[in-house]
Amino acid sequence: PKTNHAPRRRAAPAAMADAVKQPLLHHRAYPSHAASASSPALPSVPHAGGTPGAGARAGAASSFAGSRRFPGGLDVPNLKKRGGGTRSWIRVEAATASVQTLEVDKATMMRRCGLPARDLRLLDPLFVYPSTVLGRERAIVVNLEQIRCVITADEVLLLNSLDSYVFQYAAELQRRLLQRAEGDELPFEFRALELALEAACSFLDAQAAELEIEAYPLLDELTSKISTLNLERVRRLKSRLVALTRRVQKVRDEIEQLMDDDGDMAEMYLTEKKMRMESSSVFGDQSLATFNPAAAGTSVSAPVSPVSSPTESRKLEKTYSLCRSRHDSVKSSDNSVTEHIEELEMLLEAYFVVIDSTLNKLTSLKEYIDDTEDFINIQLDNVRNQLIQFELLLTTATFVVAIFGVVAGVFGMNFETDVFSIQNAFQWVLIITGVVGAFIFCFFVWFFKHKRLMPL
Repeated sequence: PKTNHAPRRRAAPAAMADAVKQPLLHHRAYPSHAASASSPALPSVPHAGGTPGAGARAGAASSFAGSRRFPGGLDVPNLKKRGGGTRSWIRVEAATASVQTLEVDKATMMRRCGLPARDLRLLDPLFVYPSTVLGRERAIVVNLEQIRCVITADEVLLLNSLDSYVFQYAAELQRRLLQRAEGDELPFEFRALELALEAACSFLDAQAAELEIEAYPLLDELTSKISTLNLERVRRLKSRLVALTRRVQKVRDEIEQLMDDDGDMAEMYLTEKKMRMESSSVFGDQSLATFNPAAAGTSVSAPVSPVSSPTESRKLEKTYSLCRSRHDSVKSSDNSVTEHIEELEMLLEAYFVVIDSTLNKLTSLKEYIDDTEDFINIQLDNVRNQLIQFELLLTTATFVVAIFGVVAGVFGMNFETDVFSIQNAFQWVLIITGVVGAFIFCFFVWFFKHKRLMPL
């Protein structure tokens, strides 16, 4: 028995390693195996009392629980794979303008662009976030309508989707990079951001124009014919208008917020930061190469001075020249950053005018809808007033007619009177009652006119 158990113990780790690797290697071909491997069944442990068959029953129960889910429950392993698995990205390179498709997971994308997970969450199609443009140390995160991308100084990474606007963006960016005009010194990240703003503004403006084409005839029809069908169509149109206005307002606020903050615009100039990092790394390597530990501060190219330490004037001169060079470099970099901030501000201002024009269109359409609703309410109030006036006249006429009923009730009493013996008494009763009723009706009409209860 000892010789039989030893090989099993040595083979168990290898079998377990193969079982763990197998779902990862065959993740695409066998999704069911991968799902079951993410939640393996617990091994059967015998009871302390040594009840026969307890381990088998525990193993069967655990396998039953791992193979079945509650009806209507969430498939958490698949959601985890969707959230943390690989995604398809469209990469547009700045140097060669080449377009290719990459399969990258979220962790790799975070390390590649230097972004935290909360920034990449803005691009996740599983979540619904409003339009956002964020400037980070090494990238710009853009979430504008259908365009969800990460812009760096060297490339643009678009989240691949089935939307045609994504492929149009990649093709248009490639065309502009290949046909770059002479004298156009706009950095790559600004060109990519400009194209994203252009795509978002044109998409929203097209939706606003489509809504206008549909809205104005419908509102004119509603003013001429008020019906339940037309009112329902206007209600749906107004809900679409409110949703589109909210989206346009969010893009406008985002652009305005960027224009008002110089720090955010300076953070988006990735080319300048990349050049600074490269220059600092080059200068650091040169300083390390020219540093001599034995000399402890003396230059390699300069001749060795017979004096062990420089004079005080020499020290002051070196310090002054070093401070002046640093001040000049900082001043030149600040000037370049200010210049590029002005370029980005003018670029944002151009698209701010476009999106503000779209918002004005939607505001005018909303005002037209409100005016139409007010006109319809006025018409309905007028009809309601006419019905009230008719009801008032009808009530007055009913009161006058009730007088005849009172007279008939009085003469219908079971008692003897001399009126019944007069030859034309019935005609005189009718005449007198009619004259009294007409007088009372005219009195009520005059009273209503005097009190301005009806425009007679």
